[in-house]
Amino acid sequence: MSIERILIVEDEPLIAMMLEDFLDALGKQPVETCDSVQSALAVIDQQPIDAVILDINLSGGEKSWPVADALAAKGIPFVFSSGGDEIAEGHAGRPRLDKPYTMDGVEKALAGLG
Repeated sequence: MSIERILIVEDEPLIAMMLEDFLDALGKQPVETCDSVQSALAVIDQQPIDAVILDINLSGGEKSWPVADALAAKGIPFVFSSGGDEIAEGHAGRPRLDKPYTMDGVEKALAGLG
């Protein structure tokens, strides 16, 4: 499977913009950037996406586990992005992209999904 269309779930606007720039430079298409569980679930249901970069901690203390569950149910590959947070037991084997992000790190994380 070719991974081209990437959804970013990240609540920090500057980090989201940096990820969009990295994806552009890697020849990937950032589909959309979401900053909450609700907005991410809506995009997953409405748009074709190949993979997701999923921040664990979102605004207001919200955790992204419902998004991870929905992605797993739909068979959409994703990588958790984190500053060192624990991954919920049901998703412990998922790939991880640790902050601070680098273009090389993002490229390797996405390559590991394909």
